[in-house]
Amino acid sequence: MSHAALIIAVAALVTVALRFLPFLLFGGKRETPPFIAYLGRVLPSAIMAMLVVYCLRNVQLTAAPFGIPELLSCAVVVLLHVWKRSTILSILGGTACYMLLVQLIF
Repeated sequence: MSHAALIIAVAALVTVALRFLPFLLFGGKRETPPFIAYLGRVLPSAIMAMLVVYCLRNVQLTAAPFGIPELLSCAVVVLLHVWKRSTILSILGGTACYMLLVQLIF
């Protein structure tokens, strides 16, 4: 078996194991522990906040265009999400807005 095939097989095995592990641990009639339920409530928001910080980390507020495309695109994401409550629409709309601003205006 080649090295690449072995790496793919191990990655696939780990992925499948991670997908089935919650069902093995908490499946059936067992109640989900409160800590796991808490993580399920707070992690999605924490991950989204971390992604926003990661995406905006290199914005130069002291040089042109002073973060204007990023600020406007973030506003589009927020407005679309408040209006339609669609994550995919918000992401696509914000990305399209940013790309149009950067390519055509700034």
